[in-house]
Amino acid sequence: MTALDPIIAVKDVQASAAWYQRIFGFKNAHGGDNFAVLLSESEDVILCLHKWEAHHHPTLTDQDTLAGNGLLLYFRTDRMEDILQRLTDAGWPLEEPVHLNPNSLQKEFSVRDPDGYFLTVTQYHEYKG
Repeated sequence: MTALDPIIAVKDVQASAAWYQRIFGFKNAHGGDNFAVLLSESEDVILCLHKWEAHHHPTLTDQDTLAGNGLLLYFRTDRMEDILQRLTDAGWPLEEPVHLNPNSLQKEFSVRDPDGYFLTVTQYHEYKG
């Protein structure tokens, strides 16, 4: 078995975890000032948050680096409308409004998280070859 636990560097782990919990409904299974593990409603690891410069990881040492350069967090969800409503209620700006992706043929929108990471939220779909 292989699993991928994506880790992104953030300035304030607790604040970022709270944002992801409020907007996406994730659960924080491991809280703290330096690291958090965010779980889906089915207890799957979705995203880990790591404080910049903690624990001496070579790619997490310079918080002045452009957050997410070369990274797109692509969330496939059956709760897209709920997430969009939470963002709207929070007054959070969208980077791209809801539109039809011509490749997946699914509705999606994009937003940046509190640390500037680019997130695309799309209707849940299976990949087809």
